[in-house]
Amino acid sequence: MKERSKSGRDNGDQQPAPAFVPRVINPVKIGEVVIFSAEEEVRRATTAILAQMPWLRVRVLTNPAAVAATRFEKGTAFIVDDMALSLLDVDMVRENNADCVVVLLSFTKLIWCSPPSLARQEFPYTEKADLVFAVNRGDLRPDKIIISAIRAAEDHLNIRKRPDIRRFIVLLVDDEPSWPSQFLPVLYGIIGQRAAVKVTRTYEETLTFMFGVDNESKIAENYTEVGFGDQVVCLITDIFFPRGENLNGDAGKDLIDLVNRRYPRIPIIIASKAKESAQLSEKGFWLPKGDPGSLETLKSYLRDRTGIGDFVIFDDSGKELHRLKNVRELYHLLSKAEGDDPGAGKLRSILEAYGDKDMFSTWFYMHGMRELGDKLRPQRLKGMQMISLLKESLEAEMAQMTLTPMMLGGIKIFEPVDLLRALMNIPPKELESISHDDIISSWLDRKGYCELADELRPIHGKGMGLRKAIVDCLENWMATENKSHSRNRSGRPRRGLN
Repeated sequence: MKERSKSGRDNGDQQPAPAFVPRVINPVKIGEVVIFSAEEEVRRATTAILAQMPWLRVRVLTNPAAVAATRFEKGTAFIVDDMALSLLDVDMVRENNADCVVVLLSFTKLIWCSPPSLARQEFPYTEKADLVFAVNRGDLRPDKIIISAIRAAEDHLNIRKRPDIRRFIVLLVDDEPSWPSQFLPVLYGIIGQRAAVKVTRTYEETLTFMFGVDNESKIAENYTEVGFGDQVVCLITDIFFPRGENLNGDAGKDLIDLVNRRYPRIPIIIASKAKESAQLSEKGFWLPKGDPGSLETLKSYLRDRTGIGDFVIFDDSGKELHRLKNVRELYHLLSKAEGDDPGAGKLRSILEAYGDKDMFSTWFYMHGMRELGDKLRPQRLKGMQMISLLKESLEAEMAQMTLTPMMLGGIKIFEPVDLLRALMNIPPKELESISHDDIISSWLDRKGYCELADELRPIHGKGMGLRKAIVDCLENWMATENKSHSRNRSGRPRRGLN
């Protein structure tokens, strides 16, 4: 028999395992950012872009004719303020740049708090923007918003240009730009590059996105194939937003009912302080937006209910029963569901419900196991058949994990210690791109180092500073792990004697 090293690498002449292939949700990259703004705060946000997205080329222009005449082959985000957008020939911008997104950073409070049609009546230029964000000189400063605005632009561009790519989408429905502007930086910090975000502002726009039609009566039998609803992993919705000519109706209630009927697997967060929202708490998770601690509550819910964090199993009342951090822990739980006792039967029933809602495949996708997700998603097995298929698939996945390297700078990485050594030889520019696409975190997720992946995911930057931040994070994690293992080893004899 051939020997295998402790890191899991095969020695001898055994066929090497294929390298890890990350799932890239946005193949069309924003490579250029054009800032055209009369507001100094917006122009100064260039510093934040260069620090956190160093792979982008940023240009600050002051002439509307020059902006309209620019031509770029790469995806481009045009960042404008209210005055600039009113002067800009957006039709010419789009004619010259096929892969562009026009983003309005608005200082106008009426635009912050208005549905699209009302904003257009008062400020017709808003119709020219693809995305609208609220900014001010306080808690919504442009340098705090602009990174998530560019990320939203890249998501918007890819959903429009590459609908053939299967991705996971968090759908945010709110007619007023103010709250999404506060929330998106938090949301992107949670999801990294594992999911895209789509913002819709009316009932009709939301239906068109999810079902491919603007009226519920037009929804076809094959609706999962014509809209993006099948790719939505979470719906975050207000209650009051426009439906047709009614600007003040509670369209959110109908949307929640519709999604619960057509896509019962999608977790729904009702983000509203309106008293009517409390009455819908049985149909979704009610979050009074703007309340102290609401964003932390939302972060926790997203991590536990959408496959982004641990695999958490709840009973019908919402009580947490199991929290699983990796596939090995999931495999162990599945083994407990194989028995003939009532407890095993109850566990199987709960797991069946999770399977019906595609929660296994979604969690696998989110944790770098896309092949496993693709294999399991079409299955609709029950009882012991489902448990057996899951266990068999996880056994193969765990065996493959050990043998699957990540390639960085031509170096095969099998374990975090290998990654630490390899980082010293990776060119900074390559490391910037790897960080942007969450490749390291995706690989760590698949290897079962989910907590380390979460620590690394928010780290971005450029040059030696980026490398140092990643190295420091790895060294701190490894030091903590070594202390934990030392305590466990020293503790075993004492436990054995008790």
